[in-house]
Amino acid sequence: MEIKLTETEVRVLGSLVEKDITTPEYYPLSLNALVNACNQKTNRDPVMQLDEDAVREALDGLQQHRMAGPARGAESRVTKYEQRLQEVFNFTRAETAVLCVLLLRGPQTPGELRGRSERLHRFETLDDVQSALQKLMQRDPPLAKVLPRQPGTKESRYAHLLAGDVVEAEAPVHGIAAAESSPADAERMARLEQDVAELRREVSDMKDHLERFRKQFE
Repeated sequence: MEIKLTETEVRVLGSLVEKDITTPEYYPLSLNALVNACNQKTNRDPVMQLDEDAVREALDGLQQHRMAGPARGAESRVTKYEQRLQEVFNFTRAETAVLCVLLLRGPQTPGELRGRSERLHRFETLDDVQSALQKLMQRDPPLAKVLPRQPGTKESRYAHLLAGDVVEAEAPVHGIAAAESSPADAERMARLEQDVAELRREVSDMKDHLERFRKQFE
């Protein structure tokens, strides 16, 4: 099955998967809630500003691929929407978590994926992340690929292929880039990225807790 989602379809699908796992009490999502999920400023890269028409059009496209659609059996006057990845691919929980984070935040290293997927699925080791990535890469057609390693980095990044192939040229090493590509600089950069990822995760968790607390009084 050939799949080539648009950028908006990727964001809508990733948002549905994320909310299905992290906030099941508010899932499936109304169109308004889905728009808000797509436009979150946390756990999204890039941050987008989608309107209802754009999200509705993306839902139509995803429904053609059988990946999402109106929720079945939902007792509500407002139409709500759900993702159907499991029906199409029969993913493991680990594969779903990795793919979801790739959909929402673009190419990432296994270390970044492990830290950012903690609310979706806890990976005990990096090998567990690599195993999930390998399963996605071994699908027919492949759903993920490894990208060329960038100068000054220790880990390769991985990307999903639901929007088509991803081509990244290796950046030339010269000038400042060459000066920053020593092992010591690479190690410092890796530690810094890990610290930033941890801080972002903590802030995201705090916002989620506050949002749930606020909804109790609505």
